[in-house]
Amino acid sequence: MRWDNLTAGPVNPEDPADPADPADPAEPAGSRDPGEPAVEHGRADAALFGADAVTTRTFDTPEFAGITFHEVRARSILNRVPGASRMPFEWTVNPYRGCTHACVYCFARKTHSYLDLDTGLGFDTQIVVKVNAPELLRRQLSARRWQGEHIAMGTNVDCYQRAEGRYRLMPGIISALRDHANPFSILTKGTLILRDLDLLKQAAEVTDVGISVSVGFTDPGLWRTVEPGTPAPERRLDVVRTLGEHGIGCGVLMAPVIPFLGDDPAQLRATVRAIAAAGATSVTPLTLHLRPGAREWFMAWLAAHHPHLVRRYERLYADGSYAPKWYQRRITRQVHELAQEYGIGPARAGAARRIRPDRPLPHPADTAGPSEPVQLSLL
Repeated sequence: MRWDNLTAGPVNPEDPADPADPADPAEPAGSRDPGEPAVEHGRADAALFGADAVTTRTFDTPEFAGITFHEVRARSILNRVPGASRMPFEWTVNPYRGCTHACVYCFARKTHSYLDLDTGLGFDTQIVVKVNAPELLRRQLSARRWQGEHIAMGTNVDCYQRAEGRYRLMPGIISALRDHANPFSILTKGTLILRDLDLLKQAAEVTDVGISVSVGFTDPGLWRTVEPGTPAPERRLDVVRTLGEHGIGCGVLMAPVIPFLGDDPAQLRATVRAIAAAGATSVTPLTLHLRPGAREWFMAWLAAHHPHLVRRYERLYADGSYAPKWYQRRITRQVHELAQEYGIGPARAGAARRIRPDRPLPHPADTAGPSEPVQLSLL
C-alpha cells in the first residue's frame, strides 16, 4: 500500500468501497488558523507522500507540541477487512492514521511503514488526517451496492485521539451512519466520545450501536509509562458510567493484559472491580500481542524501563506475536471468574451490581485445571 492510495483519484461508483463521486485531489483542506507556525500545501516530501494532495500542518498549542498533521483527501473511507482476519466484522472506517495516544504496544504501528513513515516516534507524532471522511462516507453509504453492513471504528487507531478535538470528523461520520440507519461500533480510549453523546443517542434510536472502552489496567504507574497520551483509566471508566446513565450500554475491552507488569491476580481483581463499579455491560480480556512494528518499539521500551524482563519476554513470545495459549487461557479464566463475581457479563446485563468486599483469589491448587477460554462480549 502506498501513500497515493489514500488520496483522491478515479473511482468506481458501483463499488461501495469507492465514493459515489470523485473528490477533488488538489483541494487543500481547511484554512490557516491564527498562530499556526507552519502550513505547507502540496508536497510535504515526495519520497513519503507522493502526490500534491497533502497539506502538512503544525499547531502552536501545548496539546499538539511536536506533532505534525498530514491532511489528505482520501478516495475511499470504507475498508474491507481481509477474509483471513480474526476480526468479527468485515468493514471499518479509520479517519486517522497514526495516534497521539503513543501506546508503546500498539499493534497498528506497522501500518505507518506502508506510508514510508517511522513506526516508532513517527507513529506517535506524524498523524494522517482524512479530512473529507464524513462527506466521503455519506456518499459511499449511498452507493447502490452498499448493503448496510456493520461498520467498526477504532479498530486500527483511536478515532477519538487528541486530533479529533481539532478536526471534528466523528460528528459528521456518526451523522452519516445515523441518517442511513447503518449499524456501527466504536472502540476507544478517548473521553472525547462524550462530546458526541447526543448523536450516539440519536443513532441508537434507528440502528444498532455498540460502544466499548479500552481499559487494560488501572495501575497509574503502568498507565503513565505505556499509554502516555491517553486519558487516565479512571477517566475512561467515567465514560462507561456516563454512557450507561444515558441509556447506552458500554462494554470494556480489558486490553492489553501485559505479562509480568499487569497480570498479577491483585491487579486483575482491581481492574475488573473498577470496571464493574463503572457499570460496564461486559468485559473482554485480551493479552498483549507483539506484531512486527510494535514488537521492536515495545521491546526497546522494555529494555529501557524493565531490563530484567527482556529475557522473559523473549521466551514468552518466542513462537510469534501472541502469548502461548496456556497463558491466554489463564488470563481469560481469571478475568471471567472475576467478572462473574462482580456481576458483569451478558447473562446478567441490566441486573443491579453489588460490589462485594475484596477477597483473595483461590489458590491454584484449589481450582480446576486449565480450561478453554470463554470470550465475553466485546460490543
